[in-house]
Amino acid sequence: MTDLMLATPAFEPRPASFDGFVHAQHARLVDGLGRELLLRGVGLGNWMLPEGYMWKFGPGAESPREIERLTERLLGEAAAERFWEGFRTNFIAEADIALIAASGFDHVRLPINSRVIQDENGEPIEAGYAMIDRLIEWCREHKLWVMLDLHGAPGGQTGTNIDDSPHNLPELFMEPRYRELTVRLWQDLATRYRDETVVMGYDLLNEPLPNEWQHTYADALTDLYRDLTREIRAIDPDHLIVYEGTHWATNWDIFTEGWDDNSLLQFHKYWSSPDTESISAFLEVRDRLGLPIYMGEGGENTLEWLYAAFRLYESHGIGWNFWPWKKIDTRTSAASIIAPEGWDRVIASISDPSAITPAEAKPVFEDLLDAMRIENCRWQPDVIAALLASHPTVVPVWGYGYRGAGESYSIAVTGGVKAIRAGDTVPLRWAREGNNPANPFEQMDGRVYDIAEELVVDLSAGDWLEYELTGAAVARVVDGDGRDAAVRVEQTARGIRVIATAETTVSRIYPSGSDKTW
Repeated sequence: MTDLMLATPAFEPRPASFDGFVHAQHARLVDGLGRELLLRGVGLGNWMLPEGYMWKFGPGAESPREIERLTERLLGEAAAERFWEGFRTNFIAEADIALIAASGFDHVRLPINSRVIQDENGEPIEAGYAMIDRLIEWCREHKLWVMLDLHGAPGGQTGTNIDDSPHNLPELFMEPRYRELTVRLWQDLATRYRDETVVMGYDLLNEPLPNEWQHTYADALTDLYRDLTREIRAIDPDHLIVYEGTHWATNWDIFTEGWDDNSLLQFHKYWSSPDTESISAFLEVRDRLGLPIYMGEGGENTLEWLYAAFRLYESHGIGWNFWPWKKIDTRTSAASIIAPEGWDRVIASISDPSAITPAEAKPVFEDLLDAMRIENCRWQPDVIAALLASHPTVVPVWGYGYRGAGESYSIAVTGGVKAIRAGDTVPLRWAREGNNPANPFEQMDGRVYDIAEELVVDLSAGDWLEYELTGAAVARVVDGDGRDAAVRVEQTARGIRVIATAETTVSRIYPSGSDKTW
């Protein structure tokens, strides 16, 4: 059993309040008592919609349908059904919710596969709704809101494997029957939860229409959003309605007008420069439409990127949700499931059925059910610390504050690297010139940066950079070669200020705890 040591949050824990509904007010979110919110949450990916990469699976076992076929082939129909019952019991349990709340978060985003809560005729599946009901009760007990997220709509909304579409096509926009089922599904959800204040809002469609589909069916998406809004409001006048843009929720061209005053616009952000320029289009829409915005899914990166990106959102008053809470053998989630012995053979069997026999596979899947319990996972508090900027393990030099010259930095010499914090004048440069990537932030598995990806800043005496965090009385600051930089560190109201005492180069900051140890 792993010792679940918590990372101290960088803010006073603000448990959810269920006195009334979370709602939009003047381009911000407020709770039922009118208190402004800056949401900090985690996504419960894989529980109601399994995704192959979270199991270390590749082509042939990426969508829920494909993963289900693999388990049925390896275990047989009856044993596979028992496995999935155990999976839904063990993967997310009350202990997970208690730990999420204790870590300092205030909500969870629940990705839902329509096949789990709706049959082919549109009738509700009570076993699936029981999972949602159970989660709501746990979150009521531990003071977390729940965002309901339709991750896999009937027929599929993305044209990729992530939505469990039957043919890897966005058939929601191709077949009227799937559109009717989606409208019915949201009518049923709104009817069931219209009085439930633990439910924060309705995320209508996850990442609709990426890639070429964003151009083909953009008008059909806006028509569907309008229709869903009308149908939900006929049943539920109170809950927040959440709309995502096209192309992985990053293209907001469809948001030319507001469809509901009590709504929230959601973007996702992965593997890109954590700077204001990268979210400027979203900020423009917030200002133009007067609606709050939300970073509803992001993560799968290094501690350095997590620290910087999530400070970016908070500096602009944007609430966020980290993706995902747990998966198998990972450095990028808070909880890592330790793969059982033989799991590599299960993975190999996707392309080579002879890699493991059904008799050999059965105990491996049984061990996996036990391994996914949160008390048996490898707990990684440094991920939480990076997200919340509380005792972060490491801070990159390019993660200085986002409040501009005189507030977050003061540098005598200007400069920079193309497309990375280009709106600032801090002279970022490559630690080693040559073969430098256009985008150095694509560490999808949290790997260590290659030398060609390293960024540093040259400082003159008196130059300074501020980093927003808590829990650091002092810090060690190193140059591009890992040696101590010529700086002193001062505490500020927002964190620490790194001040050059002579010409020096800065690469990373290693904050300390209050005990002044590294």
